[in-house]
Amino acid sequence: MHDDELDLEDELVAGLIDSQFPEWAGLELAPLLPWGTDNALFSLGDDMLLRLPRRERSTGQVEKDVRWLPVLAPRLPVAIPEVLAVGRRADGYPWTWGVYRRLEGETLPADRLEEAGSTAGDIARFLTALRSIDADGGPPGTSRGVPLVVRDDAARRAIAELGDQVDGAAATALWEETLRAPDWDREPTWIHGDLMPGNILIDGGRLSGVIDWSLLSVGDPACDLMVAWMFLDAAGRERLRTELEVDDASWERGRGWALSSALIALPFYRKTNRPFADYARRTLAEIGVALGSGA
Repeated sequence: MHDDELDLEDELVAGLIDSQFPEWAGLELAPLLPWGTDNALFSLGDDMLLRLPRRERSTGQVEKDVRWLPVLAPRLPVAIPEVLAVGRRADGYPWTWGVYRRLEGETLPADRLEEAGSTAGDIARFLTALRSIDADGGPPGTSRGVPLVVRDDAARRAIAELGDQVDGAAATALWEETLRAPDWDREPTWIHGDLMPGNILIDGGRLSGVIDWSLLSVGDPACDLMVAWMFLDAAGRERLRTELEVDDASWERGRGWALSSALIALPFYRKTNRPFADYARRTLAEIGVALGSGA
């Protein structure tokens, strides 16, 4: 997916385990697919997960998880990742990496997101709890939780790159409409930052966990509202908005985060990460942007 990413072979990862955590040597190790955009995932034994950055720009997450996730976890109504051990750079691998407890649940592919509607109340409770945690001292947002206008150039470039694969006039009009929404003018809150289908775990039709907290920060909580269009249907969106008591400006900014995320992802991942591209297409459809035949 990226020119600067590492190709992580099973043998290299097994060697890291054998040399650094001999108590786990010999446990079954297998790639856990599909990988995300920045990290390689491997299952280890029955209940552990390895997360190894594939790019230098993706490093530092395990340290962030160690610092902040134990602060958040006791106050949230669903499971979030737990770091069991931190691996060091060695044996040809250049960065720190993490061993996590594997959480129950599954992520839903784009063609099964009709199953997500019943989780709207669960998601509302999760976001309410997250926003209620004292955010003093939390890491300030840099790419999330910030004014939506920071995505303007990238969103417009994506629309141009997509060409006739998307209704560019409609996408541009909707994007400009979201940019006119007033900025957040209240105290910053905790935000997950990447609340998209691939980071949401479902078990028995209920929200069971939220993973990949690499964009965790404090700032404008509207970016977490992207889940309304990226994961839920119209009925689920309405329930989420009602239960969260979202004001008009925040709702509009949330739509902007979903729109820009889908627009940017589609041309970038349509050939390299089809599940992500499928999520993007589905999001655009939920927002009301028509796709061309080649999208």
